[in-house]
Amino acid sequence: MAGSTYSITYLAKGLADRGHKVFAGLRKEMPIWDLIEHPGVTRVPMRIKGKFDFENWREIRDLVRNEKIDIINAQSSHDRYTSIFAKLRFNLPVQIVHTRRQNPLSAGGWLQRKFYIKNTANIVVISDGLKRIFIEKGYPEHHIKVIHNGIPKKRFEQWSQEKVEQFRKQLNLQPEDKVVGCISRFKEQPQLIEAIARLNDPNIKLIFAGISPEQIQPYLDKFNIENEVHVLGKVPPEDILNIYRLLDVNVLASTMDGFGLVLVEAMAMECPVIATNFGGIPDVIEDGVNGFLFENEDIGGLAERIQKVLSDNSLRQQLITNGLKTAFEKYTMEKTIDGYEEYFESLVR
Repeated sequence: MAGSTYSITYLAKGLADRGHKVFAGLRKEMPIWDLIEHPGVTRVPMRIKGKFDFENWREIRDLVRNEKIDIINAQSSHDRYTSIFAKLRFNLPVQIVHTRRQNPLSAGGWLQRKFYIKNTANIVVISDGLKRIFIEKGYPEHHIKVIHNGIPKKRFEQWSQEKVEQFRKQLNLQPEDKVVGCISRFKEQPQLIEAIARLNDPNIKLIFAGISPEQIQPYLDKFNIENEVHVLGKVPPEDILNIYRLLDVNVLASTMDGFGLVLVEAMAMECPVIATNFGGIPDVIEDGVNGFLFENEDIGGLAERIQKVLSDNSLRQQLITNGLKTAFEKYTMEKTIDGYEEYFESLVR
């Protein structure tokens, strides 16, 4: 499941916990329908089958009018359109805010850009890096507002040493093993595989979670990987934190992340991180302080950083210490909710 799904869930529940009336328009068949369940969040079944879904326009109209909605915070591609079309078609007295969480594949040309700017209060992005990307694509700086992602502290209670040891036994991990992992849906994992091939260290074991064996096997074959590799597929969210505790380093090779929530999770679980210097990832990682950055497709640079983290215990401890501060002090859900509260209140004053 994408990190954006969890971010939306954290936001809705966090606002509800502070006493705000939150309505979530969702397709019932989507995983987020169950994930977002909360006493303070009213789930509203919606179609959202396309930008010109007239029925969804009417669903939005009825919800806004019946519940006196002040703000629509559109989170995905179709509802970014349907919320605007509903407002224009039915003259709804509502503010529309778009939240963008990834490198925008659909930022569109000048016509779409003009449509979004004219019909939204702002576009919220989750990192300064992502803001720079939107500005480069022609969006005016004043229309882009940064509110960083965060993770609820309760999330970090969802692991146990007993479960960690169960996984360790299941994967037959030994004390001398060097365990390198990637917890992510399919992105740029082939770069990690190639880097491991260059290191040529039989004591390195690879763990992938979030992707299927079919997605990764062609690259294991291409680079003649002889290391032991565990591909765990989709792992339940309550188990993910236990996986981080097994790793000596977690690598996120990605050119689509607007933030990198998995990096914060790994830091909280005392797992050093290495990631691509792209998008919002540098917001999270201060190179050489709480993790390492590498340039996209710089396989030698990635291999060098992996080797450095695996071989220098003093460095590892430094990265862990600073990573804990990042996770528990800098990117908390409390700060994220503070940002949205302050911003939303400014729109309805």
